Amino acid sequence: MSKKHYIIPIFIPHQGCPHDCIFCNQRKITGQSGNISIEEAEEIVEKHLKTIDSMNATVEIAFFGGSFTGIPWDDQNKFLALANKYLKDGKIDTIRLSTRPDYISKDIVNNLKKYGASIVELGIQSMDKDVLGIARRGHSPEDVINAISLLKDEGFIVGAQLMVGLPGDDENKAMETAKKISELKPHIARIYPVLVIKDTYLEEMYSAGLYKPLSIDDAVHISKNMLIELEKSGIRVIRVGLQPTDDLRIGDSVVAGPYHPSMRQLVESEIFKSMIIYILETVELSKFNTIKVLSNPRDFSSVLGQKRSNYEFIKKLYTDQSIIFKEDTSLDVGSIAVVCGEKSIKLSKNTYYHKISF
Repeated sequence: MSKKHYIIPIFIPHQGCPHDCIFCNQRKITGQSGNISIEEAEEIVEKHLKTIDSMNATVEIAFFGGSFTGIPWDDQNKFLALANKYLKDGKIDTIRLSTRPDYISKDIVNNLKKYGASIVELGIQSMDKDVLGIARRGHSPEDVINAISLLKDEGFIVGAQLMVGLPGDDENKAMETAKKISELKPHIARIYPVLVIKDTYLEEMYSAGLYKPLSIDDAVHISKNMLIELEKSGIRVIRVGLQPTDDLRIGDSVVAGPYHPSMRQLVESEIFKSMIIYILETVELSKFNTIKVLSNPRDFSSVLGQKRSNYEFIKKLYTDQSIIFKEDTSLDVGSIAVVCGEKSIKLSKNTYYHKISF
């Protein structure tokens, strides 16, 4: 039985970042205001460790919320030393941090290695220079290329954080970003549809009619295609959409945009729907009265779709057949089977990803 993975998050909102990106309000996004002290960070770690069965878990300290390698050197080292203490004591297994691509250098990487950090996630957002410029990111696509290359060469697990729907962005540019990131081959990625957060320049643009956020349907569609492009290159997409916090919802800190607490499931459901249709288009359905869609129990809710949306879609599309969605423990997670009469066609996500192109 595999061990459960626990992340102990320590949020450093807006510390280390002199840029005011148009979409950013780290206090609202992380649900935390103000800077955090070493004492507070240690208290967070201790509190989490008391709830974790370390014998049956892998544990990670993760510094999120700001550009970690941009905070003063002494402060970096204090936080890293704290995490390293738990690493050396065997109480945690890994140290993760997030930062900007232009805040990675040989000296910074060597310092991170000294303290045992092994996972670095980069706030890339886009590989289109015009989109980055409008967003006031302050870094270039070349910075991304250099940072990923250096980190991979030094043995780090590298993450790419991407955004969908920034001003000046569109589906073609988003897919170009996904393709360019796929060529660079970081190990993991996150996809964040853009939300209009209170007290940001993007809110001013939205209020002035200068920015229109994506609909949920468009955000799901583009995120789905980006996820497929990334995962077929071996890059594991570990999150789609922001993590919900107490005030991260429409009407509180979110002014507008495609916010959904289960964005990843919406995307997964669209992938499974596309897989079902892909199979059915290969079958002469006039010969059959029933279509059965089978999936592993762990995938069943996504295959069925939220509020049975995939079932209803297939039912309307194929009105001459009875439609049945059913769990099947013999199928691997990520695979489906469509059964028509004696004919059963299986398809895994990975196989499907390599059969389609954008």
